Amino acid sequence: MTDTPETMTAQYRQDYRAPDYFIDTIDLDVQLQEPMTEVTAITRVRRQGEHQQPLILNGEQLILKRLAVDGLPYHSYEVSEHHLTLFNLPAECVITIVTELDPAANSALSGLYKSGDAYCTQCEAEGFRRITYYLDRPDILARYSTRITADKAKYPYLLSNGNKVASGALDGGRHFVQWQDPFPKPSYLFALVAGDFDVERSHYVTRSGRKVALEIFVDKGNLDRAGFAMESLINSMRWDEQRFGLEYDLDIYMIVAVDFFNMGAMENKGLNVFNAKFVLANPATATDGDYHGIERVIGHEYFHNWTGNRVTCRDWFQLSLKEGLTVFRDQEFSSDLGSRGVNRINNVRTVRGPQFAEDAGPMAHPIRPDVVIEMNNFYTLTVYEKGSEVIRMMHTLLGEAAFQAGMRFYFERHDGSAATCDDFVQAMEEASGVDLTRFRRWYSQSGTPELTVTDEYDAASGIYRLHVRQHTPPTQDQPQKLPLHIPLDIELYDQQGAAIPLQYQGKAIGNVLNVLDAAHTFEFEQVPVKPIPSLLRDFSAPVKLHYDYSDEALAFLMRFARNEFARWDAAQMLINKAVIEGVAQVQRGQGVELSQTLLAAFVAIVDDGELDPALKAEILALPSESTLAELFDVADIDAIHQVRDAIHTRLAEAFGARLVATYQSLRLDGYQVVHADMAKRALKGVVLGYLAALNAEHADALVREQYRAADNMTDTLAALQVANSYLLPCRAALLADFEGKWAKDGLVLDNWLRLIGSKPAADVLSEVKQAMNHPTFSIRNPNRLRALAGSFAMSNPVQFHAVDGSGYRFLTDLLIELNEVNPQVASRLITPLIQFKRLDGARKALIRAELTRLAKLEGLARDLFEKVSKALAQ
Repeated sequence: MTDTPETMTAQYRQDYRAPDYFIDTIDLDVQLQEPMTEVTAITRVRRQGEHQQPLILNGEQLILKRLAVDGLPYHSYEVSEHHLTLFNLPAECVITIVTELDPAANSALSGLYKSGDAYCTQCEAEGFRRITYYLDRPDILARYSTRITADKAKYPYLLSNGNKVASGALDGGRHFVQWQDPFPKPSYLFALVAGDFDVERSHYVTRSGRKVALEIFVDKGNLDRAGFAMESLINSMRWDEQRFGLEYDLDIYMIVAVDFFNMGAMENKGLNVFNAKFVLANPATATDGDYHGIERVIGHEYFHNWTGNRVTCRDWFQLSLKEGLTVFRDQEFSSDLGSRGVNRINNVRTVRGPQFAEDAGPMAHPIRPDVVIEMNNFYTLTVYEKGSEVIRMMHTLLGEAAFQAGMRFYFERHDGSAATCDDFVQAMEEASGVDLTRFRRWYSQSGTPELTVTDEYDAASGIYRLHVRQHTPPTQDQPQKLPLHIPLDIELYDQQGAAIPLQYQGKAIGNVLNVLDAAHTFEFEQVPVKPIPSLLRDFSAPVKLHYDYSDEALAFLMRFARNEFARWDAAQMLINKAVIEGVAQVQRGQGVELSQTLLAAFVAIVDDGELDPALKAEILALPSESTLAELFDVADIDAIHQVRDAIHTRLAEAFGARLVATYQSLRLDGYQVVHADMAKRALKGVVLGYLAALNAEHADALVREQYRAADNMTDTLAALQVANSYLLPCRAALLADFEGKWAKDGLVLDNWLRLIGSKPAADVLSEVKQAMNHPTFSIRNPNRLRALAGSFAMSNPVQFHAVDGSGYRFLTDLLIELNEVNPQVASRLITPLIQFKRLDGARKALIRAELTRLAKLEGLARDLFEKVSKALAQ
């Protein structure tokens, strides 16, 4: 039976009810065999309260072989496509369920499946039901014992959660390993891996003196690429002890890198399963960005041990309880270890770009959703990144000491249980004494708030006033909005760039203003001159700011703001103004003109010898076209592209000879993963792009030489990206050389696929389709698919949105094929098709036609049905 629109019923947060039954322990016996694996699950079940309701267990794609209750065959049950229902159970009993499943046929990569020659699992959100019949919901916490049996030659490593308690050889060349997890956990944290790997080993001694074994399992031949992941894991464990006082609690911590994985990684208790992209790195194969990604994701999954595992979610509507909090923690980890300013800039880019677009699209939802059809669709930037911003706002309002007190209170109260977002806010409120009543609305209200700020200065009295109005536009899911508690971080500067102390009624006040109402006026005394305000410093709230800055004021802040983020943000606002004006000029048939103030401000950045090269690179890198599209009610895709290119060229011309001198000054001898060198490589890549805009012939020679001389993937890929973006004569030869070197290494070849997909030329689709025939490419591999099709659809707006609709047809055809193979990946790739609100009428019509074609597809998966139906309802 296939799901139909009538059976795809929505689930509502308000309908949550505690389970009728609890499971205290589960003993699993997993016999790994080809083609069918046999799983025996023995669960201790107890009824909650006095009732006679049946026990309804979740299960998908399982064959029920045997069923017993308290050791005797049981016949009072029904089996459907998604459930096993048991009737007339005693108040407490032991249920034995034996099932068979086919991991090799599981292309959805949810539950137990094959990744290459290895078995692995992905159980979040609802994958455990593909392993055995179970109460597959996060508020069922049980202690797990897992015995795995397999062929020893093929699968010498048999891994699961917890601590290893037994192992041994069996007849027929098979062997077993027994694992016990002493901590109760929900089924989504179950993990199993079986395979033959190379292993990177180390250990960590916790602050209480316990020695923890650390093991990272990678495919054979990749051991030289696992060292940085181990270093990042040790740094994560040390940082969590120092910053949050949290210590690891098992005897062993394992990470397994697999190539076929829907997500980045999974925090299963004691046994993290990772997408290999976030584990494998050496200078020849990984960029500086890859190294940063590995450090961040290793940290993220480790930090989940407390924020997600020890305290988990009561229900999936509370997903941001663990994800928003843990993203905040991994951002702080990266900031403490690296450049806080640059890390903050990159976090904000994600929010202002794709997250704001999500807020404005058909899938707009609060960070704690109220209704879902398919839970996999809510692993979103809103839940993760905006959820992190909400945690960060609490940290801003409370301060570090009170925030840490709230964390301690949260763990003391909820350790070992399934909690809610309200539980977390309550702990923060009680520990700090700060009233967060209105702040709670951030959890229940969707959309992007907008702050409109005006000011006035009375020179006679020395009083400066800021008038702040907040407004959240209606979203598809919520037409009515209420005022939020918005922390607005500000600083005032005099004409010489000195900060003016903030005072009111004779007392010093802090930099964070509490915007609580629809309109609020803040008054500051003893302000000697009309100040230049720096507003929303460090992006203190995920809002859109409207303030009528002059070009001169923004150039001033680029030079004098004490906060690194504020300097970058002023540059962004200056470019945004130029883009808005430039698009209007292009639409009138005029050329793009830039103010001398803008050009001089950016030249000053290049000339600033004291500025961190990493921050300089961030300021000089122009906003993406998708981020710029958010500035318009109707985004003119072609005009935005034309204007952005024109601004880039005008800046290059203003920089002139400085570019070559700067480029030459950034050469390094040897490769090191240290901030100073990574900063120089980042700036060198940005400068090379400006050189290509200034003189393509000269840049072609530089790109060829950089590619030839590069001793690391960062410089190699930077050269390739410039050759690809500017269609330099060397493009074809360099791409062919790169493909030849890395044709058998899918993870590295993903870079080549991304370049193919992002080629800024009308023939890009023919190259994309040709690349889909490459031996390394497989539609069943999410990494390959995201690299090629994802880069075309999400990072090549002019070609994807071609007016003939070819990009839309290509993606729709691919989604139809993926609907049968991996609906979860399809649901992520559909994003640029459903976010058409800002497009012109002709493009909207083309997209609607493709979405209608999808909607009529027989057997459309729940993942796609939910998004397609909401998009068509716009």
